[in-house]
Amino acid sequence: MSQPFSTRIDGGVAELIFNHPPVNAFNSAGWLAIAAELNALGENPEVRAIIIAAEGRGFCAGVDIKELAANSAMITKVNKGNYDTFKAIHRNPKPVIVAVHGFVLGGGIGISGAADVLVASECATFAVPEVDRGAMGGGAHLQRMFPVQKVRYMYFTGEPIDAQEAYRLGAVEKVVPREQLLDTARDIARKMAAKSPRMVQLAKEALNGIEDGNLEDKYRWEQGFTQEAYADPDSQEAKDAFVEKRDAKF
Repeated sequence: MSQPFSTRIDGGVAELIFNHPPVNAFNSAGWLAIAAELNALGENPEVRAIIIAAEGRGFCAGVDIKELAANSAMITKVNKGNYDTFKAIHRNPKPVIVAVHGFVLGGGIGISGAADVLVASECATFAVPEVDRGAMGGGAHLQRMFPVQKVRYMYFTGEPIDAQEAYRLGAVEKVVPREQLLDTARDIARKMAAKSPRMVQLAKEALNGIEDGNLEDKYRWEQGFTQEAYADPDSQEAKDAFVEKRDAKF
């Protein structure tokens, strides 16, 4: 697929905007391209803060299930694309503000959970439908946003929570009308961009170091179960049912 995002830099703030209709779901090449762009922005001396946002019906529907339904062996490359993208956010030397609207699913959860600051439109919903798709992954990043038992409820039921609940639980900094979302993220980014870049970089590295456990190691643990899940016949049935728009039979 063509590059699934656009990028602009203005006043020290970089904006990476997803624009891959219909639902901003990316195949393995798309995820790897996003990771590469984020790493490049992190190394760009003109950039002091990064915003990730999206156009379209929702922020991100995660992985393109059709690619995996056609060839389950692609899970290794998809896993790498996801891992590299989330790491490029969490370990980026620049602060990353993620602005979400509509659905935030799968890989969209990984992006949100890796972020330094999260802002949401009033219409945003967060969910992990992995179990229903024959997949795994995202729990490490979801648990960075929400309490342990909320994560398990979301994971085992697939039910979403809305922006106000996410705000109540402390994951979201601000909830605003959709038309104010990007401007809200820009206001936050400009405040950060006005600081000493070196001090902000040191602060982010220090804060990453005092988190409970290593986010990348925890996600890597999950990915082992992702590989195991995709080798199970139930996983293929779940993916086929999703693509064929029918109920899965287990």
